[in-house]
Amino acid sequence: NRPVLDEVLERFSATLILAGAALVLASVLGLLAGIVSAVYQYGLADKLVTFAVLIGISLPSFWLGLLLILLFAVRWRLLPVSGMYAIYGGGGFTDLLWHLVLPATTLAVVAAGVIARLTRSAMLEVLRQDFVRTARAKGVSEQGVVFRHALKAAMVTVIPVIGIQAGFVLGGAVYIETVFQWPGIGRMLVDAIGTRDILLVQGGVLVVAASYVLFNLLADVVQRVLDPRIAA
Repeated sequence: NRPVLDEVLERFSATLILAGAALVLASVLGLLAGIVSAVYQYGLADKLVTFAVLIGISLPSFWLGLLLILLFAVRWRLLPVSGMYAIYGGGGFTDLLWHLVLPATTLAVVAAGVIARLTRSAMLEVLRQDFVRTARAKGVSEQGVVFRHALKAAMVTVIPVIGIQAGFVLGGAVYIETVFQWPGIGRMLVDAIGTRDILLVQGGVLVVAASYVLFNLLADVVQRVLDPRIAA
């Protein structure tokens, strides 16, 4: 059914923008938090990061979204409350970024917490290995040891987790899009279920499921590039 396919693809492009921004934000924050936590193990930074990660993982995303709307949109009037663009006078790239801040942040919190925990564990394991001690003995700076040697080795473990989180971010977009009135495939599915539009529901679920598989396949390919031993 051509109209159904066109609507699904149009909505899916909006979901990809939201999920992509959330995944990038979650990956950057999660990796940085995990690295800091591992380098300063048992220190104040490690305890603060661990506490923040536990809070972030424990908070329901839809409740966090409502809280951010209440604070940043209703009380402080700093960010737009809903939609993808401003109703009047919007439509530019800056307007899109402005509307992305709250939903992307809400969607990224849980994924960032998971990535941070796995990055910390992977980094702690790598930092204890012999090649890291050898690099330090050769006079490599601590920054070089962490980012050029330890992080590269740890990414072999972290990349598959990021691929899995990409799928969870896509799934979480269903209720986040509803909370923020984002015109994506998640909101479309909720409306289609309410109106019992079976064809639209089937098309939306098929696209989301296929995307989940593709993201995990891409993560496996990147993991193999980083560590050729996996192919052996």
